Amino acid sequence: MGRKTRGCGCAVAVLVALAAAAVFIGYKYVYPRWKMRPPPPSGGELQVHVVDVGPINGDAILIITPSGRSILVDAGDTSKSKAVLEALKRYKVDQIDYFIVTHPHPDHMGGATAVIKAVKVLNVIDNGQGPSLPADLAAEGKSAGRAVDKKTVVGKGFAGDKKLAPKKLSKAASITKFYDDYKDALSKSGAHYDKAQPGTKYDLGGGVLLTIIGPSEPLFTKEQMKGGGNETNANSVVARLDYGAFSMLLPGDAEEQTEHRMVSKDLNVQAKVLKLAHHGSKYASADDFLKRVKPEMAIISCGEWNRYGHPAQAVLDRLRAANIKVYRTDLQGEITITTRGREGDYVVKTAKDSTADLWLGRTAQKDDSSRSGFIAYGDFGPPPRKTGK
Repeated sequence: MGRKTRGCGCAVAVLVALAAAAVFIGYKYVYPRWKMRPPPPSGGELQVHVVDVGPINGDAILIITPSGRSILVDAGDTSKSKAVLEALKRYKVDQIDYFIVTHPHPDHMGGATAVIKAVKVLNVIDNGQGPSLPADLAAEGKSAGRAVDKKTVVGKGFAGDKKLAPKKLSKAASITKFYDDYKDALSKSGAHYDKAQPGTKYDLGGGVLLTIIGPSEPLFTKEQMKGGGNETNANSVVARLDYGAFSMLLPGDAEEQTEHRMVSKDLNVQAKVLKLAHHGSKYASADDFLKRVKPEMAIISCGEWNRYGHPAQAVLDRLRAANIKVYRTDLQGEITITTRGREGDYVVKTAKDSTADLWLGRTAQKDDSSRSGFIAYGDFGPPPRKTGK
């Protein structure tokens, strides 16, 4: 009897150990995945419109959920705000529930002021960062002062009244004007403001979920970008959109350093569709990141006149080798995705057919990297015409 009792005790101990191991594995690995799963799709149509804000570079992505909520991710350059406003009108959007501004560069934030002034915006999310300036220009901006830059006394008018006229902005103030205008418009709009916090989930109704993935602390600094890229880009807000079996990753202008951080943190970045980071720059879309995301399709929002070599040939080659289908706003105009959240049901439509090779990259005339002295995105019209005999 004693032997049988001892044998039974050993079996019970083994079962307890196995059960404890199962609980540990389930809590550590299965439960987090279960917790992150999106709600079931309602069956209504989700629309994603990657607006063409070319011919210079820029991002503007309009999302319309089955429940009628509208999300705008970036608003293109200041000169292209009209294209964004026209898209809002075209899709009958008179209120933006969430406006995500990924980072303070003019090709993403420039059109934000016009949008905030023209449409009711309920919530604004950004990374809480201002534009990055070299030390000499930052000092110049502080010493000059914003009030002095805006206007100055130039003489006396009728009845001795002083007349005020605009004064040419300092270089620092000119570079940051898009940001100052955005902050001013935001403060007057009445919109609720949130600084992007990784892990925050926004339930958009109808089974649509938006999750903030980045930027994570500590933020990247200029010193960390010596291998290429730009710290303002690297600290972009990164978001993930889920609707049933459909998923899309929205990384703003995230750089390779950002991608490596996300991979190292074992975040859920796998998605059906990838909006390619940084307009297809050579400083993003690293091979290990693409292998983790495993997208079926990549959308590149870039401009025909951009001077930074977007999209880079090396990036296009990586996408092609991975058998990832490519769409480009510079060659196909606005790109629209519709889905009802079922497996493999998403449909892609382009505003026009491409007359050029989608797999052919562009040649860079400038380098948008901190190591080259890059401050903020800026293109001023088309590149010079080629001269020939």
